[in-house]
Amino acid sequence: MMHKSFIFLILGALILSACEDTTYKSAVPTRPVQLVINTSAGMYVHFVRENIGAYVIVDHNGYHFNGQTLPLTETDYYGFAGVVVYVNNDRNYCAFDLCCPHCINPANPCTIDGYFAVCPICGEHYDLSFGYATPSKGFSKEALRKYTTSYAPPRLTIHD
Repeated sequence: MMHKSFIFLILGALILSACEDTTYKSAVPTRPVQLVINTSAGMYVHFVRENIGAYVIVDHNGYHFNGQTLPLTETDYYGFAGVVVYVNNDRNYCAFDLCCPHCINPANPCTIDGYFAVCPICGEHYDLSFGYATPSKGFSKEALRKYTTSYAPPRLTIHD
């Protein structure tokens, strides 16, 4: 009887040790993200889900939208190289760190060009159109680091 239990214990250990860790680990270092956008306030009135392709950039200089800038508050955190909050083709808000995972250079964040975040160093284009920020040109193997968005009108919250 003891012999059977020992065999099952060994088999269980082998099965568990064969399992692969499938947890996603981005090459972009983890930094806190905590942002709130009131989509009915002042400069954000056009940052609505009907406006596919609209985006807000948040970095060390503040919130940037439509040529205007609002300062950060004490509770705002903007990730490693800044955050782009984007309205994708499905009319959902999505948010990504602007650090290219191939170059890892927060001093040179990606810029936004239509449906793409573009790395100014390696030229990689990350497709934002469906909310995945996957590389589409160049040689990066990894998408931009994605952050969680939650929308309870008119409040849009972005966090890690």
